[in-house]
Amino acid sequence: MTLLEKTPARPSGRVRFGALLALVVLAAGLALAWWIITQPPRIERRPPPPTPAPVVDVTTVTERVQAPVLTGFGRVEAEKSAMLASRVAGQLERFAPGVVPGAVVEQGAPLAYIDRADLELALRDAEAQLSNARAVVALEQAEQERARGDYARFGQELSAERRALVLREPQLRQAQAQLTQAEVVRDQAALNLERATLTAPWRAMVAERTVGAGSLLSQGTEVLSLVGVEQFWVRASLPGDTLSWLEPGDEVTLTSQSWAADEQREGTLVSILPSLEENGLQAQLLIGVDDPLALDGEGPSLRLGDVLRLRYHTTARRPLIALPSAALRPGERVWWLDDEDRLQSSTVTLAYRGEEQALVSDGLEEGQRVVTAGLAQPRVGQQVRPRSPADTPAQSEEAP
Repeated sequence: MTLLEKTPARPSGRVRFGALLALVVLAAGLALAWWIITQPPRIERRPPPPTPAPVVDVTTVTERVQAPVLTGFGRVEAEKSAMLASRVAGQLERFAPGVVPGAVVEQGAPLAYIDRADLELALRDAEAQLSNARAVVALEQAEQERARGDYARFGQELSAERRALVLREPQLRQAQAQLTQAEVVRDQAALNLERATLTAPWRAMVAERTVGAGSLLSQGTEVLSLVGVEQFWVRASLPGDTLSWLEPGDEVTLTSQSWAADEQREGTLVSILPSLEENGLQAQLLIGVDDPLALDGEGPSLRLGDVLRLRYHTTARRPLIALPSAALRPGERVWWLDDEDRLQSSTVTLAYRGEEQALVSDGLEEGQRVVTAGLAQPRVGQQVRPRSPADTPAQSEEAP
């Protein structure tokens, strides 16, 4: 036995088979991966869900005799005011007690006093002149009686002109004319003395004192500014197309932001003025409010210059259908629902259109369900669903 032994040789056929098998497996894996990558994804195609019908707000219309609710704003102004001026010259002595701005004075109440001394002297002088004129007339009448006796004893008939001169008829007429002038001067002096006391021409509120006590007045000097308190006017404006619903005598309810929420006053439409307002060309109206300062009754008082909100009580004239103004589309078009809740369209004739309400005279029938909100792009025949109490409120969207 030799020291070195030969190692047996490995079979080369088995090695080649294993390597070949590994290559086959690798190639198969790569081919499978390539096939998976290159295959398009498979999506299950399902029919789209049906689009839900839009939810709309509807109102069922009714026809009845009614008139529009007309509202607007107006500014309070005086029905009558005056600047009380002095009718005689003199010094303003004093004002009557309580005659201050904001005070209410009764008709005929004294308001201010002018110094009477000069006026009393003028009256005494006028009375003296009147007495003298009366004496002249009496003397002239006596002279005429004497001349009449002389003429009778003369026994000769004279012409009418000569006879009038003999009987002093012109002298008597002159004396009587001077008497009349003296009476006028006396009456004027008495009237001036009476006018030294300024009185209220009607029940009024003192708005302002224009001069102070002690001022020297000339004839026509303004002393007091007065505002009548029997009635105030509210000058308002409305679009011209609403005038057919109004008539003088209609009642008007007035409210103000400065009053309590439940306070209001009632007025009467006095007249519709013939001129239009310069800004906006709207018609102008006058509303009268009696006892505006609530001196004889209850309620809030009106203040000159205040802006009031007005609600006119118009008179119903004919059967009409009322709609919210939001239900009207451009071109006076209205969308309504048929028996299958599908949209239909009609063009209506309006008797009135305001910010919140419209009155339809033709184009709708009683009982129709009119869409008031919820339409975006409506079309005839479109299926919709009237809103139920469980749905959220819709916002009005204007459609073409």
